[in-house]
Amino acid sequence: MICRRLGLVAIETHPIQYKAPLFRRLALDPRLDLAVLYAMLPDAAQQGAGFGVPFEWDVPLRDGYRSEVLENRAKHPSVTAFSGCDTPGIEERLRVLRPDAVLVNGWVVKTCLQALWACKRLGIPCLVRGEANLLRPRAWWKHALHRMLIRQYDAWLAIGSANREFYRFHDCPEERIFWTPYAVDNDFFAAQAAVRAGRRAEIRAGFGLPPEATVFLFAGKIEAKKRPLDLLEAFPLLPTDLRAKAHLLIAGDGPLHDACEQVARERNLPVSFAGFLNQSRLPDAYAAADVLVLPSDAGETWGLVVNEAMASGRPAVVSRAAGCCADLVVAGETGQAFDLGNVPALAEILAEYLRNPGLAASQGLAASRHVQSFCFERIATGILAGVSACVRSNPICGGEGAGPC
Repeated sequence: MICRRLGLVAIETHPIQYKAPLFRRLALDPRLDLAVLYAMLPDAAQQGAGFGVPFEWDVPLRDGYRSEVLENRAKHPSVTAFSGCDTPGIEERLRVLRPDAVLVNGWVVKTCLQALWACKRLGIPCLVRGEANLLRPRAWWKHALHRMLIRQYDAWLAIGSANREFYRFHDCPEERIFWTPYAVDNDFFAAQAAVRAGRRAEIRAGFGLPPEATVFLFAGKIEAKKRPLDLLEAFPLLPTDLRAKAHLLIAGDGPLHDACEQVARERNLPVSFAGFLNQSRLPDAYAAADVLVLPSDAGETWGLVVNEAMASGRPAVVSRAAGCCADLVVAGETGQAFDLGNVPALAEILAEYLRNPGLAASQGLAASRHVQSFCFERIATGILAGVSACVRSNPICGGEGAGPC
């Protein structure tokens, strides 16, 4: 057996607030030698695409781990368009770094495919950690293209059960699918919730929320795939006596902001708009709320706000079309699920929380326990297992028996 650290290069479009703490955790693992290659560093306007406001994250994103930024030759640099990340120099960097394996973040931009083909030419195993699932219907030819592409990788890291089923559907070998559940920094959100527990009334007042209301929270981009209007449409369906106890806090910005404000104004709904909240302010929204609601369609391939809310001790009401629903929502225990677009069903779920004032708190405790298994430790274990499996079967990397001690 070769006892050494395994070199891993992770390929990302840009620094992401959800990924930075994970990379810090991986950098501390004595079994891995991690480097992260970014396709670009977005400016405030590029970062704010879809959020409705230019911004820069107010938490450090590149501290605590080794990273580089590749030369992006895209004519119109972007982290959201396939052609927005074009880094032909990636092959030379991999030739120099010569890692045992490369981990790519799906196939969402050109850089991801450039990394895959570079690995093929250099004889480096390439693992993929994408978000795709089967919750959204696709034409047969798209499945055919997916199967052709996906089988080019050497291992597949599943972010959840729906994503794992996607790989199985496309005939990926079961022994090469590894469990790396999507996660946030649970410890951070739990600690922030504890710090704010005694300031709930003050925080609510800052958002303009009634002190005794049951507050439902929508957090994220106010865009079509998240279906915020479904939540607004549910409020008028509440019985009159219960509606007086309810309030909606919308934390975010985006293309549907004005439409949501108009509906709230025209129907005189109890809604407060907090606008975009940066990472350091998000815990305030969870502290002020009782229940998170995510009505998203299948374009929501996961929904990390659900992880955040549960780590903060809040249950979640989630559409079954969202990728995280099957894994995070245990109906009646950590929250509730409803069929996409079924506004009356959503309204009935909201009413149940209003009828039972202690329900949100009890489910919140269960949610905080449940989400602990969706953590960086599980991801690190899955990544290491995937890299080790690839290295053992790759003669260039050491062959049979190679891997960490």
